[in-house]
Amino acid sequence: MPNGRMEFMGDIYSIWLREMIRYVRARSRVVTSLITPLLWLIIFGTGFSNSLSFGAGGTTNYINFLAPGILGMTVLFTSMFSGMSVMFDKEFGFLKEILVAPVSRTSIVVGKALGGTTQAAIQGILILGLSYFIGVRISGTLGLAAALVLILVTMFFIGMGFVGLGISIATRLENIEGFQVIMNLLVLPIFFLSGAFFPVTSLPNWMKALVDINPLAYGVDALRYAVTGLHTYALMTDLAVVIGFFVLMTVVGSILFRNVR
Repeated sequence: MPNGRMEFMGDIYSIWLREMIRYVRARSRVVTSLITPLLWLIIFGTGFSNSLSFGAGGTTNYINFLAPGILGMTVLFTSMFSGMSVMFDKEFGFLKEILVAPVSRTSIVVGKALGGTTQAAIQGILILGLSYFIGVRISGTLGLAAALVLILVTMFFIGMGFVGLGISIATRLENIEGFQVIMNLLVLPIFFLSGAFFPVTSLPNWMKALVDINPLAYGVDALRYAVTGLHTYALMTDLAVVIGFFVLMTVVGSILFRNVR
């Protein structure tokens, strides 16, 4: 049994390492994935920072309110499109080689999910660091160390959940073009209905209902609590939802991946 566990962990590590090597070698991808969220933060955050404020007494300006939403966007986009690696592996025949190897399919899913989540977390940390230079400050009640831990934990579970969703979709499709179309249809509604740009408490009931079933909304809420101290849901609710979403998508992704031929 210990040997089996070691082999399982070794398989996960090998898949994770392959995903990370591909990520590091694609330098243009790393740079461009940072530019877009920074532009959103600079243009929208700076543009509305002097006219919008939140919290008791308006102590939180818009750029600090927006920063957690941009972190959530970065993790969402990177995680969902990590499913693209499955499509590329299908396209170039590498997936067939993995599937005929004596490797657990669950370990493949977990390894790819961890690879995509690590990439998302790296980009999120870089965005958080760079945002300091445009005025973003961690000013919540948790303190800096606890806030950073909460940010990392939240990004991890958001990333794992949405990578699992991306992999689940990729297993059912046969071409990259179809995957891109579905991703574009899913990613933008998930992002815009997460409360990344605006408070969700004053939305119409029908839109509030959509926000309440969106797992990213709870992730953004936890990130916002870490950065600013503002929140819509209880922190334990936020964490319960993102962890539950991670578990669900990992199980679904593993089941669907077993049927890949």
